[in-house]
Amino acid sequence: MASNASSIQTITFPDQRLLDAVQPLPEGMRGGIWDLQSEPDGVELGEVDAVILPYMGPKLLDQLSRVPHLKMVQTQTTGYDGIPEAVGEDVAVVSAAGVHADSTAEMAVALMLASLRGIDVAARDQVAARWNPQRWTSLADRKVLLVGVGGIGAGIAARLEPFGVELTRVGSTARDDAAGHVHGTDELVALARHTDVIVVITPLSEATHHLVNAGVLAAMPDGALVVNVARGAVVDSDALTAEVVSGRIRAAIDVFDPEPVPEDHPLWKAEGALITPHNAGNSSAFFPRVVRLLQSQLAAIASGGSPENLVRSGPFAADGR
Repeated sequence: MASNASSIQTITFPDQRLLDAVQPLPEGMRGGIWDLQSEPDGVELGEVDAVILPYMGPKLLDQLSRVPHLKMVQTQTTGYDGIPEAVGEDVAVVSAAGVHADSTAEMAVALMLASLRGIDVAARDQVAARWNPQRWTSLADRKVLLVGVGGIGAGIAARLEPFGVELTRVGSTARDDAAGHVHGTDELVALARHTDVIVVITPLSEATHHLVNAGVLAAMPDGALVVNVARGAVVDSDALTAEVVSGRIRAAIDVFDPEPVPEDHPLWKAEGALITPHNAGNSSAFFPRVVRLLQSQLAAIASGGSPENLVRSGPFAADGR
């Protein structure tokens, strides 16, 4: 396979709408349509240099092995779990970090507020025409443990400032940054003992798989809340389900392992569970932002540069950029 990244000329888009929106492509580049479920339209797999993955739906990453000269895979998501393993070491993997930051941060705060203030209960009561006043927990004065200090984590932290919470941040290792101290993940159990809300927004990797495990959950005080807007498998689903079904803690989750949540799963009927179907990044802000990102990425490649958000450099490293 050629190592020159500037030879990326033929790119597949998951649908016609996205290809049309990114037009005009840089001179010398051409696009085709491939959703990884059917055969490509407008190009042959042997011609393809780069693939833009579909946003939602099945990953079907095994289909990437059918592209013999693949040089780059671009996601439309912040997460990229499973993609580096699905392609060769010489293939660049590029994320859409930043595209979903505001929407996901909004969802994290919305889930916190909805669960703490009983909005989900009020919605069920409305269907039954039941007037059911109660004193719910305020987000104000809560001790919030934010697990993840990347771009989305920073967005959540900024949005929490006006609410008067006591915020503690957790990253992969303990350190200090411009916003203060960051605790390491090895402190999670000790920190969980003194928190009201855990918000999970760390990427999924071998190191973070089941990072929020039975020990962390058991350490949380009675009535505490787990909010997950990261990836489902960062939290141990069985341990979380057991705690929530018992009524000891609550959960407000946009992601789960597995997805979709099985129809007969006990979490659906648990009083302390609020479930949204992986909607955090899927807002009106998504499409125009991903279009701008892709236009910028393709322009950078066409001019001999590297795209933003390189997870693995592939041929771009070979070019020395």
